[in-house]
Amino acid sequence: MLNLPSEIFGNVIVVHTPEELAGETASQLELYVSKLDRKNIVLDVDSTENFDSEGLTALLDAQDALQQQGGQIKIAATNATNRKILEITRIDQHIDVFQSVIDAVKSFQ
Repeated sequence: MLNLPSEIFGNVIVVHTPEELAGETASQLELYVSKLDRKNIVLDVDSTENFDSEGLTALLDAQDALQQQGGQIKIAATNATNRKILEITRIDQHIDVFQSVIDAVKSFQ
């Protein structure tokens, strides 16, 4: 089971995604997010160096699952390369993407 570093800010939990968001790790991330006790989640993707289509799909699937529970995912990407990937794949049209963790957390208030 995936265990990811995370911090809690009030009713928001910030989860730092793994170095590789692909294949098995992608489905594990989705499961991990679904089991968190908070439903407002910021995924900090800065340490992720490799996304594949399964990883990107997992972000959308996790968002859909959380929305059904009244929650939401937002993504923090200070890393320009990752922001570009989220733009090119149009993930940013489905999940709000912020330039910093602080901005993403504040957006929940």
